[in-house]
Amino acid sequence: MSKLTPPLPKFLRPAPRPPGEQEREAGNGAAPGGGDTPRDAAAEKGAQVVGWLDERSNISPIIRANLYRKVPKGTNWFYTLGSATLFAFVSQAVTGVFLAMYYEPDTSRAYDSAEHITNEVFLGELVRGMHKWGSTVMVVLVFLHMARTFVFGAYKYPREIQWIIGVVLMVLSLAMGLTGYLLPFDQRSFWATAVATNLIASAPIIGPYMADFMRGGAEFGAASLARFYALHMLVVPGLIAILIGAHLYLVAKLGTTAPPWLKAEKKALGRERI
Repeated sequence: MSKLTPPLPKFLRPAPRPPGEQEREAGNGAAPGGGDTPRDAAAEKGAQVVGWLDERSNISPIIRANLYRKVPKGTNWFYTLGSATLFAFVSQAVTGVFLAMYYEPDTSRAYDSAEHITNEVFLGELVRGMHKWGSTVMVVLVFLHMARTFVFGAYKYPREIQWIIGVVLMVLSLAMGLTGYLLPFDQRSFWATAVATNLIASAPIIGPYMADFMRGGAEFGAASLARFYALHMLVVPGLIAILIGAHLYLVAKLGTTAPPWLKAEKKALGRERI
């Protein structure tokens, strides 16, 4: 007869497990007797990769400063207009890249390539529609964000530089819309851009020079389309991206302002205490 194993002392026995826990572990891919699940192992590997990167780049303080910061009391949906504008710009950049794969900046081929994108490219009509209407949405969001900043008094000390950057970003957003409007090169976009450049030419001193630079000469032609395409694809988006980075840095550094009604309440409470 085989000898029976003596029972373990009570203090060495594992604690009783709730009913159903063993089945849940088995459903998650864990061994019934315990041990790490595949999900835990993947999370541990991911943590090791993140730790490896952070040890060599020391980027965690920067991420922590941007993600974990104090938010003033009374923050509401008005404060999401800046993030919505940033999302609209990213959407414009992504859809613009896909459109540039098929667009031909040539006066004899521009309209045909736009029609080809709309009618023949897979999901081309959707992407072009997102880019077209997204430009309008972005301009509207920029104006709403600037209006919120002005009404809430967020342009005052020490945030004057943020306000100036925001004004420049608004002008660049309008420039994006103007330069992109000519690219289909149909009758409507041609004459609308001609009117816009004539308005620019009416500005004192530098107006005529700016209009000639944008047209590439005295009249619209192949050089005009090439310049508008370069401005729309490279120059203006690059400036917007740089200024957005500076704007976000200042937001992270200085924080956001409380709504004006909360400031009024604090002043009223201060007078009552006095």
